[in-house]
Amino acid sequence: MAKPFPFIEERHREFIRQQRIFFVASAADETRVNVSPKDGAALRILSANRVAYLDQTGSGNETAAHIHARGRMTLMFCAFEGAPMILRLYGRGRVLRRGSAAYQEALASAFAGEEPPGARQIVVLDIERVQTSCGYGVPLFAYAGERPTLRRWAEAKGEAGIAEYWREKNTLSLDGLPTGIFEAHDQLGLKE
Repeated sequence: MAKPFPFIEERHREFIRQQRIFFVASAADETRVNVSPKDGAALRILSANRVAYLDQTGSGNETAAHIHARGRMTLMFCAFEGAPMILRLYGRGRVLRRGSAAYQEALASAFAGEEPPGARQIVVLDIERVQTSCGYGVPLFAYAGERPTLRRWAEAKGEAGIAEYWREKNTLSLDGLPTGIFEAHDQLGLKE
């Protein structure tokens, strides 16, 4: 049975901290629904009603486009080890653009100022509802390790190469919505 909560309780915090992966779902009106896996180590719990994750460069930027257009976003965590449970965080998303003052503040306060190669933006979720469910149908998986591929790719591209990749692949969603990725990138000497 699904059970709603108005905020993240301590037991939810512990469950979230234990997960190595989470999923982000977003959509805007008349668009495809996007679901993306994210590294659990990129997530920070900022308060009982707010979380953030440091978003890496990817093949698309659907979440940012959907947030820009509508704001709705859900994060889902599943127990692949231990006792079964699914936990969802429902709310409104915000994107802190890389290079903006808000991004720099969040990077310093929540991520100890550590920015991995290819960091694209920080996504903040203002939580309206927390919900747990049984997770009985989620299979058990054993964690084998992190893939180094994305980091190596970003290091090889360098800042200029990543900015060009964003220009080619991250400025519009699959449905043609703008992602706003270059709104705060003047420090890179790039303009849309």
